[in-house]
Amino acid sequence: MTPEIINNEKLEKVAFILKTIGHPVRLAIINRLAINEQMSVGEICEALNLEQSLVSHHLNTMKLKGILARTKQGTSRYYSVALDEVLTVIGCMEKCKL
Repeated sequence: MTPEIINNEKLEKVAFILKTIGHPVRLAIINRLAINEQMSVGEICEALNLEQSLVSHHLNTMKLKGILARTKQGTSRYYSVALDEVLTVIGCMEKCKL
């Protein structure tokens, strides 16, 4: 299979996504959100066995970059993937033979 030339707009978007999610904790968060669609900070911390402050830092960074969306229900904040292309990138990673 011969690779195709990818247009600059797509290259820029993929580079932005990869730069933003290019950390093991962020990838783990995105992976969980791809499966569960929406999770609270506490649920993410429990699922990944990580400290709340670390998870919150990565969630806020991805929210500010437009990768994640946040909703508030009572005192809990719930996160979901806001940029569908992120799920496409994750899907490509799942198929990749590393």
